[in-house]
Amino acid sequence: MKAVGLTRYLPIEDPESLMDVELKKPQPDGRDLLVAVKAIGVNPVDTKVRAPKDQVEPEPKVLGWDAAGIVEAVGPDVELFQPGDEVFYAGDITRPGCNSEFQLIDERIVGAKPRSLDFAQAAAIPLTSITAFEAFFERLELDVDGANSGETLLIIGGAGGVGSIGIQLAKLAGLTVIATASRPESTEWVKQLGADHVVNHYEPLRPQIEALGMKYLDSIALFNNTDQHWEGVVDLIRPQGRIVSIVENKEPLAQTMMKTKSATFVWEFMYTRSMFETPDMIEQHHLLNRVAEWIDAGKISCTANEVLSPINAANLREAHKTLEAGRTIGKIVLEGWD
Repeated sequence: MKAVGLTRYLPIEDPESLMDVELKKPQPDGRDLLVAVKAIGVNPVDTKVRAPKDQVEPEPKVLGWDAAGIVEAVGPDVELFQPGDEVFYAGDITRPGCNSEFQLIDERIVGAKPRSLDFAQAAAIPLTSITAFEAFFERLELDVDGANSGETLLIIGGAGGVGSIGIQLAKLAGLTVIATASRPESTEWVKQLGADHVVNHYEPLRPQIEALGMKYLDSIALFNNTDQHWEGVVDLIRPQGRIVSIVENKEPLAQTMMKTKSATFVWEFMYTRSMFETPDMIEQHHLLNRVAEWIDAGKISCTANEVLSPINAANLREAHKTLEAGRTIGKIVLEGWD
């Protein structure tokens, strides 16, 4: 089968940073599905895993953790899907990724593709929707059905992939959403997605929040640069409020004010369930099906903002370059094979 992989971890400008390769088509066992991949999404995690380091892979390593495709075959223990089903999923970071014509994926982290989306649109959804859903409704303990309606949520990085779907999920739950954006086009994007207010993350946050008539915020989601924004969000979180981050810190995060406020800080990592095969691993299957239902009902819109074709090393290198520049709006998707 065709695939895009790497053996050395190189700057993205190097043509060998991602290469077109031929690999053996895998066969499903256990609860695995064999999916014929039709489209893939590209995420910051791809660039982080690919980042330059002194390591050489004996066999090509395949990245990619957002896909939509068709089930080609199933393992003997599969209960949820059958060949011919259209699916979408984010995958498991401990296994080969979706940048290949065929991929094995555990059925418990796979959802039925939204009927109203094509494969390219669907591939933009899984990783970001799982991340935002788990961040809001599991880590921040907000109620998806609206029990926290009217509470304030600040989303740092509103125009990125996770922020773009996160704004929509937060509005579904009835929250008052303040999203950060710094450019006219990203500001317009987050407004279209439903943000109630927009603030600039390159400027001090407190004066902008106070200008909106607020002193403290009930919940805060750090979807961009935890270190840079830590002091500001700790200042803004209300006593006994909650902060969630999906971006690892590089420096120690001061906790004194968090203690004084009895505030909670919690991490979200969407690969936790698949990486450790937690007893509730199947929750990501249910989560994706719920998101698909919302999309088909018109409650959530697709966040794909750029589609490249075909899926090959050259186009993937371009997508990685765009992500590494840090100015992406929405999601970048690749579809089709030569």
